[in-house]
Amino acid sequence: MKKAILSTLGVVGVAATLVGCGGADTQSSHSVSVSGSTSVTELMEVLGETFQGSNPEVVVEVQGTGSSAGIRAANDGTSQIGMSSRAVAIDELADGVERFILAHDGIAVVVNNSNGVTNMTTDQISAIYKGKITNWNEVGGADNPIVVVTRDPASGTRGAFEDIMSLKMTTEDGKKVSAISASAQVAAGNGAVKTTVAQNDFAIGYISLGSVDNSLKALTVNGVEATDANISSGAYGVARPFELMFNSTEQSEASRAYLDWMLTDEAQQIVKDKGYISVI
Repeated sequence: MKKAILSTLGVVGVAATLVGCGGADTQSSHSVSVSGSTSVTELMEVLGETFQGSNPEVVVEVQGTGSSAGIRAANDGTSQIGMSSRAVAIDELADGVERFILAHDGIAVVVNNSNGVTNMTTDQISAIYKGKITNWNEVGGADNPIVVVTRDPASGTRGAFEDIMSLKMTTEDGKKVSAISASAQVAAGNGAVKTTVAQNDFAIGYISLGSVDNSLKALTVNGVEATDANISSGAYGVARPFELMFNSTEQSEASRAYLDWMLTDEAQQIVKDKGYISVI
């Protein structure tokens, strides 16, 4: 099954069509530039490599620059496709820029493998990130200080986590700002969070569910495990979409074909294989 996004080209026969595109602009028509969320980057790189395998004339270039940067890149045309790991509001997009959901992802709340805590409520997690709970013995663990690890403010993962965990507060002038404690360590990407938590017995962090491995432990939240089935059913509430943004009138033939292909059975099977939730 395939849902067409914007292409009149079609996925079948894409390679032959692209090979036949000669002329001075051949390189641009065969190039697909993608930038944005570091959480989406790993999945996008695998999708790009697979697409290139069937379309050797195409080069898919992926850069992990953060969700906010991905939205800007789609708006100003510096990338043909922008990536965001949080829901993007209509008023964030320039005229002509559209979006669709590539996959759904759970946000795993992770601790060191040596930590005896296995479950926390959303209220407890929120209190930890606000700096109101500072010792593991307050949530059923050993008498040790909690080392809080977060992402940088431009991170889509952080934005989604703040929304879900009620970690935003309104200032006197009506602006919404982060309620995460200033003492929290800031890590630049899923990989950095994983490394910090895996190497620190007292740390807590949050990462994309698809990035969880045996180097650390994902907690159950409100007694619910972060599984595909629980995310799809809504039982596990710490989840967010992976969204792609693009200007439908300013795409190369390769980019149009790539966008269409990402909602085919082949591409969505890769989504599943990488630990995310398919949209078809």
